[in-house]
Amino acid sequence: MKRTISAEVGKGSVNHNSRKFKAANVDPTRTHLNINYCNESIKQVYHELFDEALERYNAKQTRADRQIEDYYEKICSGKQEKLFHELVIQIGNKDDTGSATKIGEQAKLALDEYFQSFQERNPNLHVFAAHLHMDESTPHIHIDFVPFITGSKRGLDTRVSLKQALAAQGFTGGTRGATEWNLWVQSEKEQLAQVMERYGFEWEHLGTHEQHLSVIEFKKQERSKELAAVEEKLADKSAEFNTLAQRMSNLEKGSHEYDDLEWKLTNDPKYQLPEPQGLTAVKSYKTKIVEPLIKRLKALVSNLLVRYFKVQDNYIRVKQENGKLYRENQNLIDSADRLREENYALREQNKDYTLLRKVFGSQQIDDLIERAKEAQQVQKRQRQKSHGWER
Repeated sequence: MKRTISAEVGKGSVNHNSRKFKAANVDPTRTHLNINYCNESIKQVYHELFDEALERYNAKQTRADRQIEDYYEKICSGKQEKLFHELVIQIGNKDDTGSATKIGEQAKLALDEYFQSFQERNPNLHVFAAHLHMDESTPHIHIDFVPFITGSKRGLDTRVSLKQALAAQGFTGGTRGATEWNLWVQSEKEQLAQVMERYGFEWEHLGTHEQHLSVIEFKKQERSKELAAVEEKLADKSAEFNTLAQRMSNLEKGSHEYDDLEWKLTNDPKYQLPEPQGLTAVKSYKTKIVEPLIKRLKALVSNLLVRYFKVQDNYIRVKQENGKLYRENQNLIDSADRLREENYALREQNKDYTLLRKVFGSQQIDDLIERAKEAQQVQKRQRQKSHGWER
């Protein structure tokens, strides 16, 4: 059964969402069927997310008037960022997916499963309140979150930013319609659509061009995420290379120390056997001169052997690790190049698709796509029938 997916910016009425107060459209006899996932104090969330970064920021300020006393209050009074954001996501409408129907119950199960992986899927969006409502006309979820980034070079190193938070997750806007928010919402719809299939739903598009464009955009975002992951691995490998370079430097230093020891054995007077003085007795010469020299030489040789075996062991290990890292690094470079090429190809497809819509008109392109999909489905059913798969 086909059902639409709606995803809208919520009003952020946390008290209404948690049912601390109930609006006229709420059926109180069904409120017990709601699911309340979490409902944290947003002030407390701000303390947990930003207090340490705020302390680091203030410690760097040389002027007291540049320090921030309360980051929560600063965002409240500022105009650049909202305190938090809300996504409201819904399956169907009141006519085909009413909350009090069996289909509404199926929609509830799909929405619940979708939400279970939301936080893991969106690590830069801290969810502090989330509620699934079954006491209104259609099942839907309110998800309230604080978007944040870490490692910022401007202001607090951990700070609020919706645009940067979504970019950190691979959603980078480029056009007026393809903003970070729109691309992310489209991705979330794709995630919900996959879950819906397990509950007998098929995502019904409403004939707009966004669903066709979204396939290309979604692929672009997935390639961007893969590319970011590869580049992160490359950075890790670079750090390992630096460590190995330091160890190689230590090996060279050890080699120089060995040369110094060799010179000492040859030239340092304390390791040379002096000529007997005058009428020195043999026993006295042995006790006072020869035996201490032999003792020093034994200690030196023992120390030299220990250090030699350590250097040899380190050299073998470094050589093995260096070879392994070189191969891994080469594979990562190849993967990064491949992903960049795929991303470029997708951008070109996107440009071509947009040009087609401008030249031939959106309606004509939509009709062609729908006919192509229908033809594809017919061919699929014919293949299944020929192989005896169709029931």
